[in-house]
Amino acid sequence: MTRFYLSLPDPKSARGADAATSFTANGAEEFAAQLQDALRTRSLFERWAARQDDPDDIDDALAVTDPNATVTGEQHDLRIDLLAKTTLSAAILRHRLRLLAGDGWQLRDVAA
Repeated sequence: MTRFYLSLPDPKSARGADAATSFTANGAEEFAAQLQDALRTRSLFERWAARQDDPDDIDDALAVTDPNATVTGEQHDLRIDLLAKTTLSAAILRHRLRLLAGDGWQLRDVAA
């Protein structure tokens, strides 16, 4: 399991380009819960895939999930820090975070 230390420097702007796949959260616990769901289930992937021009042409590797993934969140002044523990690859985590938060997130550290 890998630990990804993430930061949302400005949580209000941590929104993806498409409202159908974007974070709707406002607090640390909500952001953590929404990211955890995106890692554990196919719901975010399926919403994104349905909006693609050719959903059948999407690489199945992007649909992988980790039902045991956990995400915790802490508020630090205006910034929110998230700790995601998952067996998913960094590439999958980045894809999900781009859908959820656009460019409004930072990867601060990774530990095995």
